[in-house]
Amino acid sequence: MALLLSAAVVNAAEDEYEFKNAEQAQTFKELTLELRCPKCQNQNIADSDAIVAKDLRDKVLTLVHEGNSKQEVIDYMIDRYGYFVHYQPPVTPATIILWVLPVIIVVLGFGFIVFRQKKAAIKQPWSAADDKRLEQLIAQYQRKERQQ
Repeated sequence: MALLLSAAVVNAAEDEYEFKNAEQAQTFKELTLELRCPKCQNQNIADSDAIVAKDLRDKVLTLVHEGNSKQEVIDYMIDRYGYFVHYQPPVTPATIILWVLPVIIVVLGFGFIVFRQKKAAIKQPWSAADDKRLEQLIAQYQRKERQQ
């Protein structure tokens, strides 16, 4: 019974955030769902039980209470923790390279294979001297076979 009461007190403590209006509550809810916990890595700060997630929720709450917009809070968190903290990273030259570089490597590899196949498929001219050399090699082979 005491365990159930303590669990109820803990749950009540987690939901003790107070807001001036419904818009701030909605902004806080959206932000905690969009920001990633730096420790848990695949949980948002709303679902994470990590201490750093609690600190981030408190900071988001403070920024929302100060009247910052959603984008300003996201910018603050990105400045503080890097692009990793946001589930929707912006398109930067680094992210473009990460997306485009594998495609370039595959295209260059395919082009290299095609180039090598075309080079290997070039027919060599066959001359009368080649015929004569082939006949000599066959005769030499047949002589060795007879001697054995």
